[in-house]
Amino acid sequence: MCRSIKTLRRAGTAATTGEIEAAARQFVRKVSGYRAPSARNQAAFDAAIEEVARASRRLLESMAVAVEDGPDRWTPSGAGRAPA
Repeated sequence: MCRSIKTLRRAGTAATTGEIEAAARQFVRKVSGYRAPSARNQAAFDAAIEEVARASRRLLESMAVAVEDGPDRWTPSGAGRAPA
């Protein structure tokens, strides 16, 4: 597993629900040590992602960051964002 956590939202832009979910998934993977949980742990893994996503959205909204429905716009090539 990589040691760094990538930035999933650019400063000065609205966050999307997809970006929040992707960040939550990345965090839960990092904390749990697993990229994908076993069938036995799937429900706990999914619940943790939902809980972290809710907390992340509250954080962003309390910092006056707009949150929009939409996909994760991060592109791994580093070439910027894909069109929304």
